[in-house]
Amino acid sequence: MSEEPSSTTASPAEKVRKFPTTPGVYVMKDAQGRVIYLGKAKNLRSRASSYFQKTAETDKRICDWIGEVVDIDYLVADSEVDALLLEARLIKDIQPKHNQDLKDDKSFPYLQITTGEDFPRVNFTREPQDRNVKLYGPFPRAKSLRGAIQVLQRIFKFRTCSLDIEEGDPRWRWFRPCLLHSIEQCTAPCNLRIDKEAYRTDIRRLRLFLDGKKDVVLKELADEMREASKALLFEKAARLRDEIKALETLNLRGDLAKHAQPEVFYVDPRKGLKGLKNVLKLDSAPRTIDCVDIAHLGGTETVGSLVTFIDGMPFKPGYRRYKIKSVKGVDDYASIREVVSRRIIGLQERDEPFPDIFLIDGGKGQLSAALDAFESLKVVPPTVISLAKREEEIYLPGQSDPIVLSRRSFALRLLQYARDEAHRFAQHYHHMLRHKRTFGEDVPPAPKKRLQGEDDALSS
Repeated sequence: MSEEPSSTTASPAEKVRKFPTTPGVYVMKDAQGRVIYLGKAKNLRSRASSYFQKTAETDKRICDWIGEVVDIDYLVADSEVDALLLEARLIKDIQPKHNQDLKDDKSFPYLQITTGEDFPRVNFTREPQDRNVKLYGPFPRAKSLRGAIQVLQRIFKFRTCSLDIEEGDPRWRWFRPCLLHSIEQCTAPCNLRIDKEAYRTDIRRLRLFLDGKKDVVLKELADEMREASKALLFEKAARLRDEIKALETLNLRGDLAKHAQPEVFYVDPRKGLKGLKNVLKLDSAPRTIDCVDIAHLGGTETVGSLVTFIDGMPFKPGYRRYKIKSVKGVDDYASIREVVSRRIIGLQERDEPFPDIFLIDGGKGQLSAALDAFESLKVVPPTVISLAKREEEIYLPGQSDPIVLSRRSFALRLLQYARDEAHRFAQHYHHMLRHKRTFGEDVPPAPKKRLQGEDDALSS
């Protein structure tokens, strides 16, 4: 960024006509040379000129003070993102008196980076934490800050979720990353796809950029790319090359307001379990969830799956698969009764507790079938519920009307995650049986020790 000298004899209205059309920050001063207002612009000439047109005289936001302006200068920025960050730093340092008029009944937004976590998160906030965070701002415009975060996430690939991720926790190996990983906007520490050291390097570079040290970041990336090439790490070198190009072409990325991030409903286990406690009116937050799903093979073979979640995350050693034995043809209700019965017997034989929540994929009929299994074995059921796919309605025993939660509900997202995982696991077993029938190959052998109730445990 560079400051351009300007003549002090011309009026502000005359000076802005010679401003460049590039991004930057315009700086307004009073008769004493004090900075009384500043703002960022994608086009300096166009934005600054608007303050000295006749329409500005009736603009309630500026009409009371625009007459105080006797001089105006500007600072050029490399991009609209750079201009936004420069504006925030200058407002914080100078505190121009009329920038306060940008406040409404809410506090200014900040960009917040957590510092006390293995994998720091980056987020927009109006209520920054008091400790263990690095704050950037305040920013005058929330929409621009959100756009900047989304642009920067494409380069530095940081996480914006609220998951509590620890590097040494093996449960995260089985967590499903959200859509941001699929579109290459996050390196997915939630699935341990990046180690702590590499992730924190990305965060350090993000902080350097936010501090206005883009040249330092580019030099680091270039040096690392050359080292990767010398070591024949071509994939790493290519990734670094793309990051360098993204930073260098940041000014070509258009209007911040147009960088709309896709709708991403990530699963927060802690919030999901707390939500289920409230929704289901449980005495305490559940810790274990079993979910059952049924799949059919051309109407001739039916298979069932059961997946286990502990503390809101998949526990694959607890997964079970079932080849339906007592049901002829396609009968989901009877198949569910068989799977649930075999699960009950298996838990009883191993003297293991029932899950806190028994989730069935389906509606009222599927829920009734699961309850029939408990009744036929004279077993008091735990909390048994079903989740219907079409409207994502939750059915509870004894209630005619379902519970309908917001699609943004963390409780619903957790149930959907368990349901989808059970479906995936059932389909996997389904494909294995089809492969065996087609090619005559065996399904992978089961453990030697098999209990009467359940089929094989399988981590897939």
